[in-house]
Amino acid sequence: MAINPAFRDFVAELLAPLGPVGLRAMFGGAGIFYGGTMFGLLAQDTVYFKVGEGNRADFEAAGSDPFAYRGRNGREIALSYYALPEALLEDQDLLLDWARKAVAAALEAARREPLARRRPDGISRVRKGAPR
Repeated sequence: MAINPAFRDFVAELLAPLGPVGLRAMFGGAGIFYGGTMFGLLAQDTVYFKVGEGNRADFEAAGSDPFAYRGRNGREIALSYYALPEALLEDQDLLLDWARKAVAAALEAARREPLARRRPDGISRVRKGAPR
């Protein structure tokens, strides 16, 4: 799941106008964070954004697929992060609009998550038995 460092820097530069955006290495890819909230991820040079009620229709209309991986038991596990249409990487204004909706979806999901599963910095804890 390695990512190209030049692509990582390109995505970080495009998202910089949002404010406190940072990328952190995770599982060979990178998490995209707004403050302490993860709203996207980079995997295999693909950008994925968090999907919720406010932006699901946009991703479905674009024909985007969710990020998925194989669990320890061999089952495919799909996350609520969908592939960003590549054309958005050429239109920063539209990309930032989609990013804002993804941040809102991530903040809403974090708000609904039980407090016991959150670390003090706001990042969700990994559930026992979940892939690391």
